[in-house]
Amino acid sequence: MSMLSLSSQVQQCLETNILPYWINKVQDPDGGFYGRVDGHDNVHPEAERGAVLNARILWAFSAAYRVLHKPEYLAAAENAYRYVTRHFIDPDFGGVYWSVDCHGKALDPKKQTYAIGFTIYGLSEYARATGSKESLAKAAQLFRDIETHAYDKKHNGYIEALTCAWEPIADMRLSDKDENGSRTMNTHLHILEPYTNLLRAARELGDDNLAQEVAPRVRNLIDIFVGPLLNFNTAHLDLFFDDEWKGKRNIESFGHDIEASWLLHEALLVLDDKALTKKLEPAVRNIAHAADEGLQPDGSMIYEHWKDTGRYDRQRQWWVECECVIGHVNLYQHFGDKEALHIAERCWEYIDKHLVDHENGEWHWAVLPDGTLNLDDDKAGFWKCPYHNTRMCLELIERLG
Repeated sequence: MSMLSLSSQVQQCLETNILPYWINKVQDPDGGFYGRVDGHDNVHPEAERGAVLNARILWAFSAAYRVLHKPEYLAAAENAYRYVTRHFIDPDFGGVYWSVDCHGKALDPKKQTYAIGFTIYGLSEYARATGSKESLAKAAQLFRDIETHAYDKKHNGYIEALTCAWEPIADMRLSDKDENGSRTMNTHLHILEPYTNLLRAARELGDDNLAQEVAPRVRNLIDIFVGPLLNFNTAHLDLFFDDEWKGKRNIESFGHDIEASWLLHEALLVLDDKALTKKLEPAVRNIAHAADEGLQPDGSMIYEHWKDTGRYDRQRQWWVECECVIGHVNLYQHFGDKEALHIAERCWEYIDKHLVDHENGEWHWAVLPDGTLNLDDDKAGFWKCPYHNTRMCLELIERLG
């Protein structure tokens, strides 16, 4: 498969399978997007609407419009922008609500740093796509909210969650499957990503003051990734920690490792400190190669390994496969790793054959270890968004097209 063929295939998937599904099936004619479509393609208009879902929708359609310039993508991005800014941003305390009901009223008003990060990501991308200084200013304010309330000056790093009024909260978990740690790799990854995009947007829109404000925070996050988050014995990134960065270091998450490898590299390239980039590029490659322990003979990548029990989660989740493709294309593009390109191509072939719903649109949540499809989890919902797959497609279009 040639690079041009791979780029062409993912672009066709994006434009005929992924984005039309969200425009035609998930978009609410009364504004915003429905909170849930189940694994059997049934829409649930009454479902609560998550900040992560809506921020990711805003990012996806903004990025699609920036790259592909189609008016229907701009219209969907504008719909998402109106909804997020009207219903999720807290006008009293700042930050964003975790969820609203189907009428747009705050349902769970806690401040989850991860969700605020994704809102920065969506708003900064909308600014890049449209030139909106209003959107950039809203993203900058959320950045300052995180830095003011969620940044721990004593121990470094970002607190997982706080109450609506930024007070301590007992249950900081992002989801039921997570440990209740005050620091997680996942949240730091998705602060690094939006801060990097905010830095890029500030430069593109000529806001030098904002760029100077954000750049040191990007650098600090990079230091965290090659410091307390990195397991120097295995080159994996560990997941859950307390305030003082102590944790079990018992889980190897292959999808998060390969995702972090290229997002860390992206942050280095956007920061544009050549000496720092040269120093840390070996770590980028080592993290990616550690993730390859999850590669399977069929071209896919499995989810996680629990070192303390020896158990593997052998699901092929849609987002892990997306990150496998991008991470290996990054190794090929920047380091000339031809085998990595072959890995990306094989993983895309797996996705196209097993995860893409060619009949109804969008992708299934996962292929289970026995080879059957996971239809119990959503096609669209709190955690199933047009983010990982749209981002994979757009990254390949921009890198290989």
